[in-house]
Amino acid sequence: MYLWNGRSTRPWRGTIVKRLAWILALVSVLATPLGAETEGERLRNCATVLKEIFGMPESIPTDLLDRAECVIVFPSVKKVAVGIGGSYGRGAIVCRGGENFDGPWSAPAMFALEGGSIGFQLGGTSTDFVLLVMNDQGARSVLGSKVKIGADASAAAGPKGRTAGASTDIVMRAEMLTYSRTRGLFAGVSLEGSTLRDDGDANEALYGRKIGAREIVRGTVTVPEAGRGLVSLLDERSPKNLSDRPK
Repeated sequence: MYLWNGRSTRPWRGTIVKRLAWILALVSVLATPLGAETEGERLRNCATVLKEIFGMPESIPTDLLDRAECVIVFPSVKKVAVGIGGSYGRGAIVCRGGENFDGPWSAPAMFALEGGSIGFQLGGTSTDFVLLVMNDQGARSVLGSKVKIGADASAAAGPKGRTAGASTDIVMRAEMLTYSRTRGLFAGVSLEGSTLRDDGDANEALYGRKIGAREIVRGTVTVPEAGRGLVSLLDERSPKNLSDRPK
């Protein structure tokens, strides 16, 4: 037994062990829904999140969505606040077709978001993230390999409203614009330091063969039934021909 000022250190050590056990149990509970979610459910959740965000009074500016070459949605990302934050989200990416990313929206590819500490989230809070990839360089980076936001691709918290208006040069030149929704609050958010990557196992499960995100969104892959809602929503909100947008 170790003594300090005549007192045993064992009670203090016991408290630490109990706290670590509680943290591990909480992480296990929060991780379970992600592991149990099917690829089809994930795509339907992406569509639901995007539709709800589009329906908000202060949403993603229409002119920025029209300029976007890819849209990435991560529904219900969770973070455990244990001093050093950790987050892991699973979602999907959809890109415009054509050599210059100016065609109709593609089939969705499964994507993953990982980060040491994402934004302002508190323990256990579920957050939805939406990322707009704004130019060719950003699209090539995201579809090429694992990308660290802020290092491999420039990013900025996206503005909201009917139009981008007098946005700063930093926003207008960014390769990606990032947004979050937590407890009904929608706003631009910094995801700098987080990483994006192809979710290869999920893509294989969804399409029945090994296929990468780039091949899915840049090829002629048929949109799976579970992904039709997401793609149709983007076709409606930001069609290939802007004159086709509902008034």
